[in-house]
Amino acid sequence: MQDSNGQLRTLADFEGKIVIVFFGFTQCPDVCPTALSQLAQAVNQLGEQADQVQVIMITVDPERDTGAVLQDYVQLFHPDFIGLTGTAEQLHKTAQSFKAFYVKVPSLDPNQYNMDHSAAFYLIDRHGQARSLLNGDASPDDLAHDIQLLLDEKH
Repeated sequence: MQDSNGQLRTLADFEGKIVIVFFGFTQCPDVCPTALSQLAQAVNQLGEQADQVQVIMITVDPERDTGAVLQDYVQLFHPDFIGLTGTAEQLHKTAQSFKAFYVKVPSLDPNQYNMDHSAAFYLIDRHGQARSLLNGDASPDDLAHDIQLLLDEKH
């Protein structure tokens, strides 16, 4: 997927950090802003160790979520969060690799639509290995606890 500068990014770019991946979209009415707020609170609980964590939101709506739009959105929640977008094909492959679900839901107005998507936090260790899957309604305390467990592991 691509960051706000159009640079292709992979998990390997974040080796050495704990990565939390969340699939969502900027026009999401409730689930995504709540999830990002919870992530921001969890990261803030980590204090000085927060710089060892990277939160990434991957858009399920690349049609509307350009790199700039997505980056502005995620940084409303925390200045260190990044957003990734890309082509429909890139999204499909990335979502498949995480086993994430998303589907476009049309409305009566052909110019409007919504996105249904799985809401989960994927926690990835410093070596790029998936280690934990938390429900999207996990509390900031639960998120911080699981992130801390990964931070405390020996390299």
